[in-house]
Amino acid sequence: MTHVISFNEAIADSTQFSKRHLLLGNGFSIACRPDIFHYGSLFDQADFSDIPQAAQVFAALGTQDFEIAIQALESGARTVPIYAGRKEIADEMRRDSQALKDLLVATVAGNHPDIPIDIPDEQFWACRRFLANFLTGRSAGYVFSLNYDLLLYWSLMHDDMPFDDPIRLNTNDGFGNDEDDPETPYVVWQGEAGAHTASIHFLHGALHLFDAGYELQKYTWVRRQERLVDQARAAINNNKFPLFVAEGTSRQKFSKIRHNAYLYQGLKVLASNANQGRHCFFIFGHSLAANDDHILKRLGRGKFAKLYISLYGDPSSETNVEIIRNAIKLQRLRNERYPLEIVFYDAASADVWGLS
Repeated sequence: MTHVISFNEAIADSTQFSKRHLLLGNGFSIACRPDIFHYGSLFDQADFSDIPQAAQVFAALGTQDFEIAIQALESGARTVPIYAGRKEIADEMRRDSQALKDLLVATVAGNHPDIPIDIPDEQFWACRRFLANFLTGRSAGYVFSLNYDLLLYWSLMHDDMPFDDPIRLNTNDGFGNDEDDPETPYVVWQGEAGAHTASIHFLHGALHLFDAGYELQKYTWVRRQERLVDQARAAINNNKFPLFVAEGTSRQKFSKIRHNAYLYQGLKVLASNANQGRHCFFIFGHSLAANDDHILKRLGRGKFAKLYISLYGDPSSETNVEIIRNAIKLQRLRNERYPLEIVFYDAASADVWGLS
């Protein structure tokens, strides 16, 4: 039987390390709004009327996971000419794959909570208490998110806690004024120098980050006095899409990351800290699935001594057994000079959104 400790016990145990880092998976968002942020729910809310064949791919594969469907289409596009001998079919599969990526972005934007007030203040305050374990004090490290939505960003900005001793988080994400035009209705990524001082990294992009080609822009409410989701929706309607890594396989995701300076710098920051022997990492809300191996293997091959991984519910459930199995695979990647100890903690006990 796998031993599972509470989140507070994991935090207490981690005080032996100089820095504490956090990697967030989709479970972070699901814990807040499961009706929106679970891939199955995105599937239910997506409009496949323009790409009916792509919708049938989900049924054929028995999944509602966009990444799996995208991966299947892209893999098929490479192999179908061998058997069918028709390049047109492969081209059609590639078009449908791209259409699914665009549909994923549009669905996330279309069904996202409109404004922070749609989420009770108490939930944001609970989230800030959770994040404070990684973004305050002498052990403050980095928070790396694999999520596209705005929940982390909103939580970081929600600093109006009505308490005598409010939680002050390090919210630096590497964005700031455009040097040539500081009055722009957005802020821009400050480049590699800014990344070294940033504590927040969206490793797969996010709904409020837009690649303008010559610069990476972050939309903000403060600059436009307009809701972020509305800004994103308007941009999508004008065929401008947020910076999303929606590729199907780990290799495809890594290829896109390497071709984007912001994404690649975030990955390098994670890898650099994974090689620090006196640091530790927490993972919350991630299944450790192979489609994120481009991230996970950097933890497995690092030098830090301890990895704390969340499990939700019964440790013997099928999902958790798979997480445990994947964790062992990561452990086996280690050089024997730098063994990796893995500790499992109860996700619910972290009470990330104050709902437990």
